Amino acid sequence: LSRFCHFLLVSERSISEDSLRRYVKFASESCIQELLSASDSNMLGNCSDGWKILTLDNGVEISKRRSGSLHIFRSRWLLRSVSPQQFITVANAIDAAKQWDPDLVEARYIKDVEDNLSIIRLRFGENSKPLFRKREFIVYERRETMEDGTLVVAVASLPKEIAAGLLPKQNNAIRGLLLQSGWVVEKLEDLNSCIVTYVVQLDPAGWLPKCFVNRLNTKLVMIIDNLKKLVQTTPPHQS
Repeated sequence: LSRFCHFLLVSERSISEDSLRRYVKFASESCIQELLSASDSNMLGNCSDGWKILTLDNGVEISKRRSGSLHIFRSRWLLRSVSPQQFITVANAIDAAKQWDPDLVEARYIKDVEDNLSIIRLRFGENSKPLFRKREFIVYERRETMEDGTLVVAVASLPKEIAAGLLPKQNNAIRGLLLQSGWVVEKLEDLNSCIVTYVVQLDPAGWLPKCFVNRLNTKLVMIIDNLKKLVQTTPPHQS
């Protein structure tokens, strides 16, 4: 991946549509496999694959696993009376993101690479919490349905050079990096219920003590409760 990325970044300001598409498809495939691996362990309590459980509360598991100097955080929970499509409809609607992440001030599509592959800008403003303040992320979002019906949404930042070529940094915003992150939504025999796994690894950039960075990751996982409430109040016919 690093060699492929270097090849694309040689002429960052004139990256072609085809080169962008090839990079994002290649990178997102790796992200999808990481997400599926994170969702593969047994629900509630299996730590044999390196995940350390932080909390088990009301059917929701929150755990973490070290990756380099940061941690990857995972939230898993069972949603009753919510179909996989109903959940993805809400979680994948960037216009609704502000309802479950109060620090987010802007989420907009920059461009569609393919039908299931888009580039998105996420921006946090001056009034966001200190660790989010004036930060933005330029990410790809890839949506795939696996053969068994599992829905995967892979989200990660573009390399900073590619992001700068697509959208130059504005004002004094700090560009953070959202590493391999996203959703895995598994359907159950009861087609109106599903198991959701949310994975996030974030480097907010700028100087921050690592303990604060990990608290930030924890906060990002905790906002899932807001999303859960939003999904449960969304009528099924909107999916």
